[in-house]
Amino acid sequence: MYTELIYETRGDVGVVTLNRPQARNALTHTTYAELTDAVHTTTARCLVITGADPAFCSGDDVKQVMLAAGEQTGERLRAEPRITPAAKALLETDVPVIAAVNGAAVGWGMELAVMADIRVASERARFGELFVKRGLCCDVAGIGRLASLVGRERAAELLFTGRIIDASEAREIGLVSRVVPHDDLLPSALQLAGDIASNPPLAVQKLKHGLRRALDPDWNDLGRWVSASLGELFRTEDHKEGVASFLEKREPKFVGR
Repeated sequence: MYTELIYETRGDVGVVTLNRPQARNALTHTTYAELTDAVHTTTARCLVITGADPAFCSGDDVKQVMLAAGEQTGERLRAEPRITPAAKALLETDVPVIAAVNGAAVGWGMELAVMADIRVASERARFGELFVKRGLCCDVAGIGRLASLVGRERAAELLFTGRIIDASEAREIGLVSRVVPHDDLLPSALQLAGDIASNPPLAVQKLKHGLRRALDPDWNDLGRWVSASLGELFRTEDHKEGVASFLEKREPKFVGR
């Protein structure tokens, strides 16, 4: 059914595996569309999202997504700002979501992890909000949820610096609920998902609704702001330099325009 992810069921648990290991599960437009569809169409009582080793998700595919996001994309985002459809699907689903982070979760990969209700990390996991390194702002989860997990000051540090942290530090600051040996990651996540799926689904859904009402911002409004902001930033010299320096494996020279 899908070409860039695998969807399978284990009883009442659905497992989504991003499946572009040769690209460290970097996201293309196809991956985004398939992830959105998998979340919308699942009949599972709990979802586990993971990546094919060695990475969880390395964010947007720079060549297929970022290089294509030039002036035309910037204008479209500014003219028709909206929340990223995959983010909307994940943040509005009634199904509890567990991120089983098996390796690098950077850029939108970290956003994906933060959008989950619970994060279980392998000892090999790494986390980084790298958007600032590309001259961009993060998506909605980095702004609307990261601070509630780790506190405003730590969130600001991670967002403003683009620093990558390991699994141990992620556990220390409250970004993940537990860190387990790599080989135990999926069994641990599936055990937790099974415990959730065994409970009355309507009660679990109400609890998730309650958490959203108490803690989450208006995701659609925030998504429009993020989209409009990205529309501006995609057109800057600093964004072009951030992408070029990454591809050329050199230090960037940002100029503030």
